[in-house]
Amino acid sequence: MIFRLQFVLAFGPALLLGGVLPSFAADWPRWRGPANDGHAPAGTPALDALPGEPRVLWQVPAGPGLASPVVSGGVVLAFDHQDAQETLRALDARTGTERWRAAVDEPFSDSQGPTGPRCTPLVDGDRAYALSCRGELQCRAMADGKLVWRVNYLTNFGATFTGERGNTPGAARHGNNGAPLVDGPHLLAFPGGTNGAGVACLDKLTGAVVWKSLNDMAGYAPPVVAPLAGRPQVIAFTTEGVVGLDRRDGRELWRVPIKTAFARHAATPVVMGDLVLAGSHQAGLLGLHVTPADDGCRVETAWTSKEAAPNFASPVAVGGHLYGLGPAKNIVCIEAATGAMKWSQSGVFTTSADKAFGGFLVIGGRILTLTDAGELVLFDADPAEYRERGRTQVAAMNWCQPAYADGVLYLRDGLRKDGIWRAVQIAEEPR
Repeated sequence: MIFRLQFVLAFGPALLLGGVLPSFAADWPRWRGPANDGHAPAGTPALDALPGEPRVLWQVPAGPGLASPVVSGGVVLAFDHQDAQETLRALDARTGTERWRAAVDEPFSDSQGPTGPRCTPLVDGDRAYALSCRGELQCRAMADGKLVWRVNYLTNFGATFTGERGNTPGAARHGNNGAPLVDGPHLLAFPGGTNGAGVACLDKLTGAVVWKSLNDMAGYAPPVVAPLAGRPQVIAFTTEGVVGLDRRDGRELWRVPIKTAFARHAATPVVMGDLVLAGSHQAGLLGLHVTPADDGCRVETAWTSKEAAPNFASPVAVGGHLYGLGPAKNIVCIEAATGAMKWSQSGVFTTSADKAFGGFLVIGGRILTLTDAGELVLFDADPAEYRERGRTQVAAMNWCQPAYADGVLYLRDGLRKDGIWRAVQIAEEPR
């Protein structure tokens, strides 16, 4: 594959390649964007095509890690391995210049990935939140990186962390991957404590516990909050399966057991009406129908699709259909109500690895995916057929869920070793 971008091989702390960025009309402040669903904010101009040679605005060296970037208020948060620590850095979104850095925790190593953080940070107003592989959760000031509060999943919630020893499942084995979620005044997190602290709702300003729930160990997927069966719920994909909790007090409302080897439950669940779509590489993709009941909620498995089994790439929903990465390294379109496969497209993911990864974003009526081979692919969100609108190379091997704001894509280039944080303009500047 020809790498079409003209990158400079040697660069200093920040290399500005293409002028300044446009004004910041929209942010991508957390995992999967403002609404936690992979969609760009309403009003974001649609992408009609991709440039043949996207303009690289800046790039800076990245230490090892798998955390994806987020952008808010003109600042990019980059979480990587620096100076023998999992380190949160604030980069100027216009130039890549480092504003501050803060050590979060000592790094974790295993055979599955680089020595560095794997959990995407998030921004809420004037505060940043970062979670280390080992379960250190910190809130820091966006202005200067100073520590506001911290909790530790092991010491404060009784969670277990063993690394690759024995048959320990989920986050206890390969580190915390599921980003916490700010919802109103609270921060929702999955400590994975088996003493009633599998899920925790914290005061986002102080870290104080509002409620705790479940004895489930943490999987790798993040929390999802959505109205289901007439009430707000927290959807937790734990090592034991998919669980619905009452958002107000954490009471368990329903549960669907899903048991897989080492609980590799990584894809973010998607809620469409009263359907929860969740699954893993062994269980397949499940459509779970949640309805009201006298004692809380009733759940039934409406359908199961082995053809659309997700691994660790999170799908996106548009207009009653789900678009994501199937087990054959193919893009699939699934009808949410029935689980019917509307189409499957191969040849987009060209990595030689057994398992593929893609970061999926919805921009207008089209879907943009960053493949693990570093190629951007734009296609229509249309259940009738796969219709591609363009391809362009923006990175090398990566497992990044990019952030998108004002026509600029922020991404991490590089997988197991040191890489690059990069800002690439892929759309016209707003006028």
